[in-house]
Amino acid sequence: MKKIIRNGTIVTASETYQADILISDGIISSIGKNIEEEGAEIIDASDRYVFPGGIDPHTHLEMPFGGTVSKDDFETGTIAAAFGGTTSVIDFCLTEKGKPLSTAIKTWHDKSKDKSVIDYSFHLMISEINDSVLEQLPDVINQEGITSFKVFMAYKNVFQSDDETLYRTLLAAKELGALVMVHAENGDVIEYLTKEALSKGQTEPIYHALTRPPEVEGEATGRAAQLTGLASSQLYVVHVSCQEAADKIAEARKKGYDIHGETCPQYLVLDQTYLEKPNFEGAKYVWSPPLREKWNQEALWTALRTGQLETIGSDQCSFDFNGQKDLGRDDFTKIPNGGPMIEDRFSILFSEGVLKGRISLNQFVDITSTKSAKLFGLFPKKGTVSIGADADLVIFNPETKRKISAETHHMAVDYNAFEGMEITGEPETVLVRGEFVIKNKQFVGTPGSGKYMKRAKYGKLKNVTDKPMMIQ
Repeated sequence: MKKIIRNGTIVTASETYQADILISDGIISSIGKNIEEEGAEIIDASDRYVFPGGIDPHTHLEMPFGGTVSKDDFETGTIAAAFGGTTSVIDFCLTEKGKPLSTAIKTWHDKSKDKSVIDYSFHLMISEINDSVLEQLPDVINQEGITSFKVFMAYKNVFQSDDETLYRTLLAAKELGALVMVHAENGDVIEYLTKEALSKGQTEPIYHALTRPPEVEGEATGRAAQLTGLASSQLYVVHVSCQEAADKIAEARKKGYDIHGETCPQYLVLDQTYLEKPNFEGAKYVWSPPLREKWNQEALWTALRTGQLETIGSDQCSFDFNGQKDLGRDDFTKIPNGGPMIEDRFSILFSEGVLKGRISLNQFVDITSTKSAKLFGLFPKKGTVSIGADADLVIFNPETKRKISAETHHMAVDYNAFEGMEITGEPETVLVRGEFVIKNKQFVGTPGSGKYMKRAKYGKLKNVTDKPMMIQ
């Protein structure tokens, strides 16, 4: 059924204006004043913003870690994402050394099959580089449409790769048209600091942060940047948490290196003191990189405002406090790393960013949607409001005040990292390819309705501007 969104204020990464939107066959078919279409369903967006659906470039749904599996799967996780204004996610597909890449990709297709309520795609972890892996990569890109590879520089003896693997991945990505992503922490130094802490009986959650100081993130970020420059390749640094890492990205960009940075809402509004909460409550805030001293928050906001950091991912990887996080009650290294972030990413950036004057309304759209669409090969079908784009749209009330709480969130996990935080602004209606997933703050979607997205190669879209607005 055709739909018309009336009276809303459309916001893209470059424009803000009032117009109606006609949706036909899941596509935006017209934008203009006083659109009329017989039989179309009318959606009133008076006093509301109409944003392109959020794109979360960093999620871990149903991910095995530390002897357990993250609590939110592709059903509960994407329902929560939709409530939060996100209409596409890119999840991380983990590989195993010595096994075909296709085996890992099939595992992630099986995890997501008949579950997701929004559209989704995968990044692919590279755990080793050899002739066999190099031979498989063209099919990963051309058949699966997976055009981003992740290398871990941390989690020694679990995920961590060496510098040769990173460098050869960068060389392959340059040739094949893929974007290399890194988790940038010096895993070798972390391993040493962790053993030292445990030998001294330092087992509480705060030592997770103290054994992963910002220097190890800054060092690894700088090292990855230098290797990217040496390879003349392209790099995307995930979950930047501190000024040390943001500065390394800025320095590399000044040299002309093709490097991009992402941060997450938790690093913008939470700080290291949360890990000091008594009665093991600090375990709720154990993820990597860890939360930093509070002054880093404004450094990250500045990096977003100036474009040194360009995107915001959730790094969604939720574990119950009771039954999962408490696996590490006597040893912080056994606390599953990760937190529940997918639902509040969009609104926190609006409330803390736009309303407090840290970023503009158009920057908000760019950071939550458009830039990720360009970097990861989805633009202009995703990430903007324009003729021919998928009708992935969020009708957003900028005036609603609410308190974030586990009692009202839609994730499967038993706590909320932002518990009690008061924010302003809320998605009310969310459409994916023209179909309601959230309607007047009620879930009306269908598990399995989300589609897998094959993505274009890196570089084709990253500098593309929004299409000229077409007014009827």
